[in-house]
Amino acid sequence: MKPVDYDNLPRQNILCVDMQSFFASVEAVSRGLDPVETPLAVLGDKKRSGSVVLAASPALKKKYSIKTADRFYQIPDDPNIKLVEARMGLYVKVSLEITRIFNNYVPLDAIHVYSIDESWLKLDGTKRLFGNKWEVAKKIKKDLLENYGLNCSMALGPNMFLSKVAMDNEGKKKGLVEWTYQDVEDKLWPLDLKKCWGIGSRLSRHFNKLGVKTVGDLAHLSLNYLEGKFGVMGTQLFYHAWGVDLSKVEGHYLDKRKNLGRGITLYSDYKDIEKIKTVIFELSEEVGKRARSRNLTGKTISLGLVYSKEELKSGFQVQRTIDIYTNLTSVIFDTAVVLLKENYRGEAVRKVRVSLGNFSNKANIQLNIFDNKSNEIRLMEIKDYLQDKYGYQALYFGRSMKPGSIKERIKTTIGGHKA
Repeated sequence: MKPVDYDNLPRQNILCVDMQSFFASVEAVSRGLDPVETPLAVLGDKKRSGSVVLAASPALKKKYSIKTADRFYQIPDDPNIKLVEARMGLYVKVSLEITRIFNNYVPLDAIHVYSIDESWLKLDGTKRLFGNKWEVAKKIKKDLLENYGLNCSMALGPNMFLSKVAMDNEGKKKGLVEWTYQDVEDKLWPLDLKKCWGIGSRLSRHFNKLGVKTVGDLAHLSLNYLEGKFGVMGTQLFYHAWGVDLSKVEGHYLDKRKNLGRGITLYSDYKDIEKIKTVIFELSEEVGKRARSRNLTGKTISLGLVYSKEELKSGFQVQRTIDIYTNLTSVIFDTAVVLLKENYRGEAVRKVRVSLGNFSNKANIQLNIFDNKSNEIRLMEIKDYLQDKYGYQALYFGRSMKPGSIKERIKTTIGGHKA
């Protein structure tokens, strides 16, 4: 007897949309070039031979076998290849325009923006105005191509998980496909674990050691075993392997902001604790400034570290809720350092992220007559004002002059790359 009764599961009309080679395609179109036929690489920094290829056009992948995450020095010295530096501001702008196109067909609360180039759309209720789910998907695809010259891959499914896996594994080849619960055994189960969304390389290696190599193998593990081994994640793994996903398209554009965060990928591994603290301080200042500009104060501070690939552990993400609402750099930093001391054991660090959440408005900030926070609040207001008016170099903390500082990158990049 199957552990899943598909007849009693929700059958939504979920469309997963992925913009093909998004950064590279936007760059090609902006130059009047064909995004499919032009071999083009988007680089983080053309001056660094080790710079990562952030995006490779279809022609670059096909003709030169260069793909995203390769290095600059691997690209052949060929005059036909276009080399451009990333313009994150432009990609964000186009991404917002794409969401506006989605909004022409579905309300904002039916759009879940997963990343800058990928979204889920809930198409339930669109038939009367725009046709059935296939017709709506084709109209959206046509609009994206005619308005922005951009191609996309699409997949329909009864839930977010199946539409995403279908898009990754079949939609990218065929353009538009649909997977249903009836396709689980024939299409989902034969997939290698590495090709299944939600299962990373580390988890795949763990299961491979147990002889579990495909999604079908995973589906036939005991639910009790997976829950005992992985907790809540084990439950999700089991039901995903059977094609079940009860999560909802949340429509993040209507959600109240839950947290403000900033992360950075370091150019080299950091093991020096003071350098790591300097990075945490500068990220804390960026997060605090963003909160202050929005008149927000929060009680929950989060710290995330991702370790070098050479480390056995992947890193950690931890948080602490403090007793007061704050947006002060010093409080965010001090709390993050406590989390660092409690969880960090000297591993090589490659990525750092700090965030502030659990928000209230600025009026709820709490002061103690025995400390000097009121002076610090005033100092932060003056600093923020001067930076906004004269630039980030007008006034900054002395710690940003210490080794390991990433101040310049924070202030001049979006997502770690040039704006």
